[in-house]
Amino acid sequence: MQQVSQPLAIQSETLPKRVFGKTGVEVPILGLGTAPGGMGLPDTEAIDIIHAAIDSGVTYLDTAPAYGQAQVQLGEVLRERRDDVFVVTKTLTDSADEALKILENSLDELKTDHVDLTFVHSVGSLNVDAILAPDGALAGLREARRRGWSRYIGITAHARPDNAKRILEAEDIDAVMFALNYIDRHTYNFQGDPLRLAMEQNVAVAAMKAFGGAQNMKYEKPVKSQMYNSGVRDHRSALRYALSLDGVSTAVVGMFSLEEVEENVAYARSYEPMDLREMEALEEKGRALADTWKDHFGPVT
Repeated sequence: MQQVSQPLAIQSETLPKRVFGKTGVEVPILGLGTAPGGMGLPDTEAIDIIHAAIDSGVTYLDTAPAYGQAQVQLGEVLRERRDDVFVVTKTLTDSADEALKILENSLDELKTDHVDLTFVHSVGSLNVDAILAPDGALAGLREARRRGWSRYIGITAHARPDNAKRILEAEDIDAVMFALNYIDRHTYNFQGDPLRLAMEQNVAVAAMKAFGGAQNMKYEKPVKSQMYNSGVRDHRSALRYALSLDGVSTAVVGMFSLEEVEENVAYARSYEPMDLREMEALEEKGRALADTWKDHFGPVT
């Protein structure tokens, strides 16, 4: 099942890197989201994409049990390239015991004895009181960290930004991943209190959904056309915006083909920060799309 990657013309170059918050680890400014491959591609194609991304400097690899075959596909790559990458997975539960079971199974699928970072997945869809309880998911991930199963722990959030805010106010975590784009700025605004709190605590920040995300998590080839259908046409500017937000170390982008890897790597390699005026102008353009998208990730409160 192992595949030889198809080399890209840019593979000999490296991507810009940033320190990933309090972890102190340097990560590339572009990360690979494995959901498109896991939910929409044959294993052989998905594995080739992962290899090509790594060859191009995209060594931050984001996955989850919810992404179909993604962890199994990534596991085939990690057989030979585990030391080259920063591996991130997730546990979609508010229970400590369940979080440990999910992570243990993920380690088996990923063919490794540890991941670099484990998130409580989508805290906007979970019970915050349960997550924070002595037998809650974060307690489970702390135990996983103690056992050496995960170097770092954190949370992801797409909706209900107040859930993320509560957790950041109550817990000492290593990292967060928020939906951060110039459209949802007007709906969920993770750019507000959640991002501010993360920065104040030097919590590592990964941006997701920079292009808005696939509609209803349905990954059908090509992903890029889905982004066009959602109204986001200037992907370079969308990525620049996410990476220009204070505190953001990396932007995780789902990629469905070798061409998408090459395109997104080129965007990252040519990245120049937006100034405040540019960011505000792009956010203003996003107002109309926000009215169309509404609360597409789930409830705001």
